[in-house]
Amino acid sequence: MVKRRVWSVRAELLTKSREAALNAVQTFNNPLSTFKTETFIVLMVIAWTYLLHAYYRRLRIDYRYFDQGPRRRKFDRTKSGAFKYWELERCLNEDACPLDGATKRNLRFLIGLRHEIEHHRSAGIDEQLTGRYLACCLNYERVINELFGSEHSLSSEMAIALQFRDLTTVPKSAEAPHPLPTNVARYVQEFDASLPQDEFESPHFSCRLLVTQKLTSKPGQADRALEFIAPDSELAQTIDKQYWVLKEVERPKYLPSDIVTLLKKEGYPKFSIHYHTLLWKSLDAKRDGKGWGVKIAHTWYWYERWVEEVRKHCAANVDQYRLVG
Repeated sequence: MVKRRVWSVRAELLTKSREAALNAVQTFNNPLSTFKTETFIVLMVIAWTYLLHAYYRRLRIDYRYFDQGPRRRKFDRTKSGAFKYWELERCLNEDACPLDGATKRNLRFLIGLRHEIEHHRSAGIDEQLTGRYLACCLNYERVINELFGSEHSLSSEMAIALQFRDLTTVPKSAEAPHPLPTNVARYVQEFDASLPQDEFESPHFSCRLLVTQKLTSKPGQADRALEFIAPDSELAQTIDKQYWVLKEVERPKYLPSDIVTLLKKEGYPKFSIHYHTLLWKSLDAKRDGKGWGVKIAHTWYWYERWVEEVRKHCAANVDQYRLVG
């Protein structure tokens, strides 16, 4: 039997990766599809897994599971004897992973979301989280070009999806979106609260777009449905000020006094601003990368994740913060 060359295996991985990504977008854009998010995530996870396998293969990094013995490796195998390859989460944890932090967070969010919506229908996820799905697609296109060249680009493979929805008016569903299931809403809130502010705002984590109608006054002018302008241009700044924009809900922020008031209501009447200050200083909670809060102008605000940390601290020191008797 002729042994396949390394390059042929890598080419096959890239082919499978691109096909999975195309099918993910095609299914999500299909108006007859009823499990858009579920199918999209499964296929995009496959696409990213094959893409990173191809990258690690090029670097000659073995992406199979094994135990290193004194002399040789013992590879993990399935019941039928096949090798067990790294799943996407393991690929993301590899030191040689080429992805930036926000791109990794986007993928980890989708993986976690898949676990939350497995085996049951979750209303609202197709509409309310599309910014993160779009970011996943744009990240894939950017990374496959950077790692393997523009000949693998998918940008010309799919046109802009046509719409029955009027994009020039704010739909009623946007004014009162269908609430997410409780478990999904909790997952989204907790995941977002764990992010550093720069990654939360990164377009690699979630892509946020403004749509407004462009009127053509002369016959013969370009009839393209969408035109793109730089977000920092004068025109973009003017549009942003004059038009109402749909945005994702900003994760809640708390002042120190808000946290103290909340903890007092929860049964810790002796907890005060003084103790709160001692706690965050002892944990260096304002250090960059912690993800516990953000400084806006000259004021520091804390995220829900920090409030949970304070709760844990108070619960571990009940006698100190509760009134005796």
